[in-house]
Order: sequence, then C-alpha cells, then structure tokens
Amino acid sequence: MQQFTPGEKPQNANNKKSSHVFLEIIQTILIAVAFYFAIDAVIDRVEVFNVSMDPTVKQGEVIFVNKLAYRLGEVDHGDVVTFHYPADPRYNYIKRAIGLPGDTVRIENGEVYINGAQLDEPYLPDHTTNGEGNWIVPQGMYFVMGDNRLDSNDSRVWGFVPEEDLIGKALAVYWPVSNIRVLTHYNIYP
Repeated sequence: MQQFTPGEKPQNANNKKSSHVFLEIIQTILIAVAFYFAIDAVIDRVEVFNVSMDPTVKQGEVIFVNKLAYRLGEVDHGDVVTFHYPADPRYNYIKRAIGLPGDTVRIENGEVYINGAQLDEPYLPDHTTNGEGNWIVPQGMYFVMGDNRLDSNDSRVWGFVPEEDLIGKALAVYWPVSNIRVLTHYNIYP
C-alpha cells in the first residue's frame, strides 16, 4: 500500500485527470467538425467577383447561400440565385431569376415583361434594361439577369440556366462586416 504525505496527490489521479482533459478536447474537436459539415451541407459561402449584381450585391462582398432552397422548394420570380455557369461549370455566377419554366420574357424599350406583364424592379439602379428580344423559357430552365443591366453577362447573352446547375438562393451578405445585411426579396411579377 502506497502512503502519501498531506497535500500530495497520487500520480494515478494526475494521469486520470490528464486523460479526462484529453478526451474532452477530442470530443470538442469532433463536435466542431460535425457542426462544420452539417452547416456546410446547408449553407454555402460565395464571394462576388464582378459588378453584374450591383447595387444589390457588390464586388468583393461574401454572401451566405441556402443550398437546400431549391431542393425543398421552388425558384420564385425575383430570387437572387447562385448557379454553375452553363458554358463553363467551373465558375459560379449570381443573378436574379427573371423567367421561370414556361414563361415568355420580353425586353422592349428598356422594360422587362413576363407573360405580357411589366415587372416591378425597384432594385435596378437606373430602371433601364439594355437589349431587346423575346425568349420562351423551356421546362427545366431559368432566365436570369444581373441587376446592373448595363454591365451584366446573363441569359440575354448566353441563354438559359438548367435547373440542375442551380446551387441555391442568396440569403445575406456577411462580409465585410460593415456591409452585413439580409438580401431583400422583391415580388417583381404581378
């Protein structure tokens, strides 16, 4: 039997305490990793590299994207969506959903019409859309446009976005901290 002097702790107790602390650290790391992957499965973080969505989302801002939005729900007119660029899926784009499957999109005299109804687009900086044309959106496709209509490479140029290329719905700007805000959804189609 081992004897200890008053105030002296058995070495066995120190080993137990050290192993308990080590197990706590491992558990904390595992929980953090699990939370990271759970959040990553639902939320994407995207940095904006161009000016096509200015002033809604500015170049250099980083946004949260809900990756489950279109797996569990439908795209709505006016949603700010992220997607793989159809001509080169290595690149992700952010635009506003204008035309949904089956819609007829018309641009005339700087105004956008869906199925004959003029869109209400308060987010446009100059309320002008350049270009003219008519498009019928095929099933499983979307017609998207940037909010900076005079400087946006979008469906007017390269066509429709296939449903399978959608990543998610943009929710909020979280970086830089001075620009944190929730992105407003506008009901653009009467």
